[in-house]
Amino acid sequence: MFKSLLAIGALSVVLAGCSDSKNEMDHSKMNMEGTQQAPKETTDTKTVKPAVLTGKGIDLTASVSNQEIAPGKTLPVWTFNNSVPGPQIRVKQGDTVKINLKNQLPEPVTIHWHGVPVPNAMDGIPGVTQNAVQPGQSFTYEFKADVPGTYWYHSHQDSVNQLDRGLYGSFVVEGNNEDKADRDYTLMLDEWMSSGEMSGMNMSGGKMSGMDHSMMNMGHDMSMYDLYTINGKSGSLVDQLPVKQGDKVRIRLINAGYLSHQIHLHGHEYKVISADGQPINNPGILKDNVISIAPGERYDIEFVANNPGKWLIEDHGGNTAVKGMKATIVYEGAATGSDKANESEKLAAVDISRYGQAGKATFTLGQKYTLEYTMNLNTEMKNGDMVYTINGKTFPKTEPINVKKGDTIKVRLVNNSKTDDHPMHLHGHFFQVLSKNGKPLEGSPLIKDTLNLKPGEEYVVAFEADNEGNWMFHCHDLHHASSGMVTELKYTDYKADFVADPHAGNKPE
Repeated sequence: MFKSLLAIGALSVVLAGCSDSKNEMDHSKMNMEGTQQAPKETTDTKTVKPAVLTGKGIDLTASVSNQEIAPGKTLPVWTFNNSVPGPQIRVKQGDTVKINLKNQLPEPVTIHWHGVPVPNAMDGIPGVTQNAVQPGQSFTYEFKADVPGTYWYHSHQDSVNQLDRGLYGSFVVEGNNEDKADRDYTLMLDEWMSSGEMSGMNMSGGKMSGMDHSMMNMGHDMSMYDLYTINGKSGSLVDQLPVKQGDKVRIRLINAGYLSHQIHLHGHEYKVISADGQPINNPGILKDNVISIAPGERYDIEFVANNPGKWLIEDHGGNTAVKGMKATIVYEGAATGSDKANESEKLAAVDISRYGQAGKATFTLGQKYTLEYTMNLNTEMKNGDMVYTINGKTFPKTEPINVKKGDTIKVRLVNNSKTDDHPMHLHGHFFQVLSKNGKPLEGSPLIKDTLNLKPGEEYVVAFEADNEGNWMFHCHDLHHASSGMVTELKYTDYKADFVADPHAGNKPE
């Protein structure tokens, strides 16, 4: 099989002072020796193409570099292993993985394994599960990769800023009984500012500064992101996707950015085979539909290469930045010439709540649950600032979801914001989506860890409390999270020994 990875303000209250969580952690994994002076933020280094790392022992180094994002446009970036995205980490189901993070950045950093059900101490949340890894220090993450699927990793330290700088990569767990594709590509979607002022920080050097989210009206105007990228590249710099006629092709779509993207595959019928890494039951054939993929979400699509030529897979939308988010599928031996882009055309989106075939599911709407909880999501003005609230409160004043292991929980999520989407992400667990806007799901059982709510939408989800710890449940528009839209899932019978260091500079969002 041919596998390829293509060239591919923060919370003002530190959780040490706002949470009484004391999460279990192997303190021996924090290497406090060899601490060195923080490196300078500017460098002459240039990034390399992302590698594919396999095996049970992985080294990741966070460092400063520069990357040509668009033709003639090079920006300072923060990297894992000197690439944006960072290396794709590819492991086998059942592997126990050790990933050693070394921090050569001028600021603290962590790694969160987005969607992967890791032990709580390995979740990478500064102030909740560990202290942020200081410049010159190391930390080893160790966990068993039990659940196959498409996931990703990213910094969760000051994540509203550090993701903007490029600190993310893909994480794939290959299933033991997986039906292998002939070609397996990963496309990580993101947005950048050509000015280099990522998230209000000066990318040209100097100190990281905070961000006044209320002044930037983030929920309503994201036009400062004027470069849309696939695997850290825009426009003609995006690598092609070679195929041969007859190949079964799998494309893993991961949204590492702040905006939803409408992805259209040209020239082929295809299926959506998984959502957030979890399989879709008996997926149907699609053509000329877009897949709407929100921040934090993943969708895997599959098609047979049966239409020789050169075909685009591209973002659709009304602004000029979408022109940069397109890759070309190229058949070996294809004649010169290219497919015609139609990014401004409005196409119907796949309704994932009605897609696939109904099947056996773990939860139902009518069953009895240990706990039911409602999350009213809203955009509000408080004391002259724009904030993003859960039940009228901002973190850390939001009410946690208190559970015990074995509890079953039903959560009703309601988006009361007038114009803002809220892609809600639950750490450490998968949930089953039961209903949308009051109607039970009609398609495949839908298992996710990130669910996007458009304005006015309401979903009901359910999950079992089967992974003890203290876990975040937050909006993955990280501008919203850093301005309050965060709560915690807390196991009341969880015994932990982790105590946050008030001097570590922990910034979980």
